[in-house]
Amino acid sequence: MAPATSNHPDSKEEVGRHPAGPRPSNEDRLAGLTQQLQTLLENAISTPGRWHMLLDTSATLWRYSGGNIALLIAQMEDRGQQQPLLVAGFREWERHGRNVLKGEHALWVLAPRTAAKNTETNPEADAKPTPAVADRASTGANEADNRRIIGWRAQSVFDVSQTDGQPIYIPRPMVGVGSSPMGLWSSLVKFAGNHGFTVERSMNQYGLSSGYTDFAGRKIQVGAWLGQEERVAVLAHELGHVCLHGPNDKLGKLYGSDLDHRGLAEVEAESVAYMVLRAHGIDRSAQSGSYLAGWADQVVAVEQSRLSDSPNGKEPASRQEIARSALARVTSACRSILEVTQPHNLGGKPATFSMAVAHERGDVTGPAASQQVVGTKSTIDAS
Repeated sequence: MAPATSNHPDSKEEVGRHPAGPRPSNEDRLAGLTQQLQTLLENAISTPGRWHMLLDTSATLWRYSGGNIALLIAQMEDRGQQQPLLVAGFREWERHGRNVLKGEHALWVLAPRTAAKNTETNPEADAKPTPAVADRASTGANEADNRRIIGWRAQSVFDVSQTDGQPIYIPRPMVGVGSSPMGLWSSLVKFAGNHGFTVERSMNQYGLSSGYTDFAGRKIQVGAWLGQEERVAVLAHELGHVCLHGPNDKLGKLYGSDLDHRGLAEVEAESVAYMVLRAHGIDRSAQSGSYLAGWADQVVAVEQSRLSDSPNGKEPASRQEIARSALARVTSACRSILEVTQPHNLGGKPATFSMAVAHERGDVTGPAASQQVVGTKSTIDAS
C-alpha cells in the first residue's frame, strides 16, 4: 500500500480515507473500549490460557500498561492480525522515518487526561470511565505526585505492521529454556537493593522453600541448591512479592499469600517472574504452570471470599475488576523491574534508526541477535 500523507492527524480512524457519517465521540469510544476490555478479562478468567497469552504479549509490550496491552490484543484479534510488536502514534512513526500505510485503521488505547493538582477544571471534564477501564498503572509515580487525572481519552496508535519506510529494529519473540542472560541475576539483586532488601543464598530456607521474603528483616532468601535459571526465577518471583505484597498493601492481604495457600498474591508474583524472564528470552511456561493454571480459581475465590462487604468500596468488587487489578499490578511491577534489568526486548516502543543500523552491521549481540530489521519492502532476518 502507499504511505499516508504527512499532514494526517493522529486522531483519524483510517489513514487516507474519511469514514462516512459522524465520528464517534470520545465518550462513545471509551464505552466501546470498556466493553472490549471487560470481554477480554472475562475470557481470561473463564479460559486460563488467555491469562498466559496476556502475560506473553505483556512481556513484549512491557512499557505499556496492562489495560492497554489487553485492548491492543483484542483489537488485533478482531481483525485477524498478529499480536502487536511495536506500537506508536502517527507522528511518532514519522519521527522514526516511517509512514502509516493508506487505508490502515488505527488501534485505540486509553490515555489519561491530567491537570496540575492546583488547577481548576470544568466539572464535566472530571467524568471518568468505569473502574474496569481506569488503568492506574498508566502514569509514573513522579507524574502522579504533581498531577491529577481528570478523565480519560481514546488515543489512536498503529502497530509497526501497519507502517512502511525507514528500516527499524523490532523484536522477534524467541525464547529458549535452560539458560540465563549474563548479568540478569546481578541486576535483579540491584533492584532488590534499590528497594532496601538484601539477597542471600541459603541452605536453611524458611519452611525449606525455594525462596522467601522477610519484610521485617528486609531480606530475600534464595535456595543455594538451585541451578542458575531456577535461582533467577525464584528471585524474580520474590521481587514480585516485594513490589506488590508488602505489609501495607491492602490488596496483597486481600489476595492472600503464605506457604500453605497459593492465593492470588502467589499468582501475581509468579506472573511477574514469568514476564520478567520471558522479556529476557527465558521460557518458564512449564515451570510456572502450577501457579498460573490456578489463576481463574483464585480470582473467583477472592470474589467469593469478601467483596460484597468492602468497608470503603475501593477494593475490587467483581471478578472482572479483580482481573483488571491483577493485570495492572503485575504489568506495573514487571515494568519497574525491567527498567533496571534492561532486556534487549524493546517493550513495544520503537527504537532509533541508529540501533537498526548497528544491528545490520553486527554490532548487536546476545538476545538482540534474534531480532529483525523491518525495511521498506522486505524483512531482513538477522538471526
